[in-house]
Amino acid sequence: MEDMKKIAIVGATGAVGEEILNVLDELNFPVESILPLASAKSVGSEIEFRGKTFKVKELTQSVFKENPVDIAFFSAGGNISAKYAKYAVECGAVVIDNTSHFRMDKNVPLVVPECNSEDIKDWEKTGIIANPNCSTIQMVHVLKPLDDIFNLKRVDVSTYQAASGAGKEGMEELVQGMQSFFAFKLDEFEAKAFPYTLALNLIPQIDVFNENGYTKEELKMVYETQKILHKKLEISATCVRVPVLRSHSEAITMHFEKDVNVVKVREILSKAPSVKVIDDIENKKYPMPLFTSNTNETYVGRIRHDINHKNILHLWCVADQIRVGAATNAVRIAQKWLELI
Repeated sequence: MEDMKKIAIVGATGAVGEEILNVLDELNFPVESILPLASAKSVGSEIEFRGKTFKVKELTQSVFKENPVDIAFFSAGGNISAKYAKYAVECGAVVIDNTSHFRMDKNVPLVVPECNSEDIKDWEKTGIIANPNCSTIQMVHVLKPLDDIFNLKRVDVSTYQAASGAGKEGMEELVQGMQSFFAFKLDEFEAKAFPYTLALNLIPQIDVFNENGYTKEELKMVYETQKILHKKLEISATCVRVPVLRSHSEAITMHFEKDVNVVKVREILSKAPSVKVIDDIENKKYPMPLFTSNTNETYVGRIRHDINHKNILHLWCVADQIRVGAATNAVRIAQKWLELI
């Protein structure tokens, strides 16, 4: 890992792109240079990284030929990845894609390094490694170590997803909605990033509905989890947008083949990579979005048996969507990829 790498960030001015820069620095990633790429309207703006300034360039078909890089992080939407990722690969870069476009491609590894880092070896098939959906990543951080011990059979999850899941626009709209409320004008507020006003509200829809009544976001959690864990689990998800600025929360119910011991579960999760257990109900200590934002771990609490069945476990987990659910996972993929090459 001594060799310094040239890094491109597609969507460098977006919420995830900006966070990738922070995580690269925090994790001491060996960066020689940064190529920030965005749409034409952002060209000429500047980003700083480790005391150096880099000008944003326009993403084009030829930009990777003119500016060769080793690793290209894509965080600008599925349509952009579909159109431009191949040009980065053709010019010798490995693409780590944060969008949904390549996730279910059988030739593209879908990776959460704490769970299935061995799948990274398949990157050469396409030159692309896919980063899972934000809500999937934090869930599999918890599922994987417990599945290894108790043999997971079914998962039911309800998510409480922050405005950050819709990027900068989503966070700004929540703030603007709250400002309208305090100005006694919330009834005049027009939602754009979300289907309805999010301020003081819950929206039981994230992404579009499928014919079976599940949203695209919910189905991502189903199929991505199965692919990451290499297991045809029964999974059902209900995804809800909540008026929280940052960090997604999840209430997870797990059915195991074996009876589970809560003390052992806490022990397993406390030793699991990228997981922190905060579970002290006597002192009202449990994970909450306000205290988990800007961190790189998945926090777990409210761990308890089902009242009726000893093989069923319930818990609560919270993680920063922009970091754990996107930027941090992407950089950790890059770290594992460096170990392989």
